[in-house]
Amino acid sequence: MTAVTYQYVDLPDASVVTTRALLTARDNIADTVAARAMMCIHGGAGFGKTLAVNTCLRELEPGEDVRKITFRARPTARAVRYELFTALDLPGEPPRHPSEFDLLLKTALAERPRTFLVDEAQWLNGEAFEYFRYLWDEPSTQLAIIFVGGAGCHTVLRREPMLSSRVFIWQQFTRLTPDEVLEVIPLFHPVWADADPEDITFADQHAAHGNFRAWAQLTAHIRTALARTGRARVDQELLRWAFSRLA
Repeated sequence: MTAVTYQYVDLPDASVVTTRALLTARDNIADTVAARAMMCIHGGAGFGKTLAVNTCLRELEPGEDVRKITFRARPTARAVRYELFTALDLPGEPPRHPSEFDLLLKTALAERPRTFLVDEAQWLNGEAFEYFRYLWDEPSTQLAIIFVGGAGCHTVLRREPMLSSRVFIWQQFTRLTPDEVLEVIPLFHPVWADADPEDITFADQHAAHGNFRAWAQLTAHIRTALARTGRARVDQELLRWAFSRLA
């Protein structure tokens, strides 16, 4: 369903940390799937949304048939149909006429329960969101949908009352608080396990700012610095060198 590596950069020895947001997402996703409902997880870039959702959905496999769809541009309903055709591994050629295509998809989605993870959902416009609603509303389909995206995802969904009124759960991901940083970053990677808490706070204030993607990037540079200098622990001199690469 998802790639083996979740991190923004190739980061050996990194761990998926059970933050409060991830634990909340685990409950929310499980409840949404059980209800065959739709939910929206939204928040700023790098806050750990996709990583959390991938982790939680993998826990439901293989009992749950999870299919992932990612959009990189603003798709039309026609493009959504083709993405669903591919995600479902349907045989043969896609139908040419929309009505035939819709019938094929609804028939396939009625075969058994499925969950769609729709990532980068901020790229969806009203037409694309409406098509997902159209399939979900079909009584015969057994569909749960997890929309994951930036703030634009939440904004567009809220503009579509027919769809937003059907969203079962909304969850916003935010930056790690300073207390959360001190709690989870030592568990995130061994380079921080024995670091001085003041150095972790220093790194967060000057570079990472509670953003998990920024922490992954910073950690990769710190690993390089430790290897090149032979030092055993993070210190502020190494941190400043890493900051210079991020400026």
